[in-house]
Amino acid sequence: MADTLLRVEHLRKVYESSTGSVEAIGDIDFEMRRGELICIVGPSGCGKTTLLKCISGLLKPTSGSVTLDGKAVTGPPPNMALVFQEYGRSLYPWLTVRGNVELPLRHKKLPKAEMRRIVDDALVAVGLDHADTKYPWQLSGGMQQRVAIARAVAYQPEVLIMDEPFAAVDAQTRADLEDLVRKLHLERGMSILFVTHDIDESVYLGERVVVLSKSPTWVQEDLVIDLSSERDQITTRALPRFTELRTHVYEQIQRAKLGDAVRR
Repeated sequence: MADTLLRVEHLRKVYESSTGSVEAIGDIDFEMRRGELICIVGPSGCGKTTLLKCISGLLKPTSGSVTLDGKAVTGPPPNMALVFQEYGRSLYPWLTVRGNVELPLRHKKLPKAEMRRIVDDALVAVGLDHADTKYPWQLSGGMQQRVAIARAVAYQPEVLIMDEPFAAVDAQTRADLEDLVRKLHLERGMSILFVTHDIDESVYLGERVVVLSKSPTWVQEDLVIDLSSERDQITTRALPRFTELRTHVYEQIQRAKLGDAVRR
């Protein structure tokens, strides 16, 4: 496809050890278009994190390939940003919010005025322009995760990868952060690959939901989420179609756990 941004082809990962080998990923194929928001779900232990590490160049696959914007991924790409579940570990406690957001921009050697403009824009985008002089330890968990997201926004990546980023926050904060991701996607055209174990979250956020089988992993289903692009926590989740979609994804994951899905 002409507008394909990310392509994963026949990706396989086998871990070797002194006691033998473990096939974590069997054979994964999928594509992501530019400006798309894809959620990845699957049973626990199916290899979601291993897949992300391969996509982000942090782990070398045993075979197969990952291509980003037409270039093979052989190491961490400069046009990719990651947001992890453990937001506390990714922030430097001795730096202010602004300092943490600025950090990945420093190697770009931007003029000070340009860097300040980019950081200001990112802080406004996540609703933290009032907290730029605070330190991470002075913020709630949800606000700390917003700092991590602001840092990714400021970096201006081609694709943003998020690995279960809201698993450690409370339900209300999670809903607010989900809406923030939707807003960034719609208003800024951000390409986002979002891994989650929450089925409802995947349907609420995604334009597509990629369901993985149990390990050794393959793509069990690539489901188009045919909901309106304009979504909200109350109306969207009350739609009969939302219920149908989340039920379908749930059933697919149960089939994956049992291993009774047949690859087509």
